[in-house]
Amino acid sequence: MASVTHAPAEVDLQVLKGPPYKAILKLAMPTVGAMLLQSAVNEIDVVFFSRLPCPESSNAQAALLPSLILVWLFGGSLSAISVGTQAITARRFAERDNDAAGRVLANSAFFCLVAGLVFSIIGAFTIKSLIALMIPDNPPVQQIAYEYSRYRLFGVVSMSMTMAVKAFFDGIGKTYFHFVASLIMNVFNVLFCYSFIFGHFGMPRLGAPGAGLSAFMATWIGLGTMLVFAFRERHRFHFLKLSNLSRSLVWDVLKLSIPAAFATVAMMVGFGLFSSVAGKLDARAVHAAASKVVTACGGGVEAVNGAATTNIVAVMKLTFTACIAFGTATATLVGQSLGAKLPEEATKFGWASVRLGLVVFGIVGLCEGVLFTPQLVGFISHSEAVQQAMMTPMRMMAIITPIIATGMILSEALFGAGNTKFVAGAQFFLVFGVLVPLAWVLGLFTSYGLLGMWTAAVTYACCAALVMSVKFRGGTWKTIKL
Repeated sequence: MASVTHAPAEVDLQVLKGPPYKAILKLAMPTVGAMLLQSAVNEIDVVFFSRLPCPESSNAQAALLPSLILVWLFGGSLSAISVGTQAITARRFAERDNDAAGRVLANSAFFCLVAGLVFSIIGAFTIKSLIALMIPDNPPVQQIAYEYSRYRLFGVVSMSMTMAVKAFFDGIGKTYFHFVASLIMNVFNVLFCYSFIFGHFGMPRLGAPGAGLSAFMATWIGLGTMLVFAFRERHRFHFLKLSNLSRSLVWDVLKLSIPAAFATVAMMVGFGLFSSVAGKLDARAVHAAASKVVTACGGGVEAVNGAATTNIVAVMKLTFTACIAFGTATATLVGQSLGAKLPEEATKFGWASVRLGLVVFGIVGLCEGVLFTPQLVGFISHSEAVQQAMMTPMRMMAIITPIIATGMILSEALFGAGNTKFVAGAQFFLVFGVLVPLAWVLGLFTSYGLLGMWTAAVTYACCAALVMSVKFRGGTWKTIKL
């Protein structure tokens, strides 16, 4: 990769000065807010779906998780360009080369525009077959998933470009821009969902697919807001020049981002297989015609395991998103510290973030898994069968939230250091060597069913935290050159 010959003689990056906890919180809190708001685009769907008549409500919730997995298979894998964008931007910014940082933004955004169109076309031709694989023998849920995903795929370009611009601002330490954009985006998303799901304000009643249309429109509003913020920085970073476009720089970014994209694809495929266990449990119950987990509902049948799985993920995803936000802040601090030739500071920031995560997410896990679990479960689903199925797995996942936070924070810290190949390889092994086989064995070949499936998720999370902790402590990432 291109080297910089004018490294600073003295560090003047204020974010690297002072107590590490203060620096982490300064960057993390706007990121936490922004990512929670962005994640709320999907959580709002779950809440609105619960207000639909039964069985449409449970079928819509059962369709949501497979749909989101497929959307992230395309949009999330492309959005992984944010990993390389943030890592290189942070280094160049710490080296006081603003023009080089601006070139990173220009090339990442242009790549997302072109590749996003290609991914959208590929998704349009494959989405129906992929949904059929993930949701077997359940035509009503398949149809909802297809119509919802079709709308969301139109937002792949806006989704990935937003992440590229966000990564640039994260790299220079301006994490609050994405918070503002996410707030604006979510205000419009709630309004659109209310209009198109239920048919208010003169809009057609589209049901669950209306949420997909709403998210599509809201993500483009979010991108527009981020571009306004970027335009305001054009005189400082000079990214609005055609001469900035460079194949070699794109490749430098992609060399870091492709492993992260590979990890995203592996995780989406793995979690698709994981969620398909719930679909198979529901299909088995339907065929048996006499199961405790399939309940008559409004003249139809509930996909209880699928709905319960979607709802657990919906609640926990808010926590996971906050964990990633802490990790993103850590990645910025690690990247800037390495760019400023302060590797020990990078180590200090990494472990300080983990300690903060253990405290913060220990409290969150206590609330989700012990103190307010019945209230959370009752709020997110009005079906007694779904509530009953959710309760124990929800408690299990909430209690290990601090462990989940450790794994996710350190994964992002390694991304920030440029050690993306290790994280990708580790995630591939953990997903297909631990999560998927355990979920299938415990879920389908024992009497534990849904509980066995989520036991596999607990095991996977613990293994991930251990692997990332050992790698970060080893310190070999300090010598990576970008």
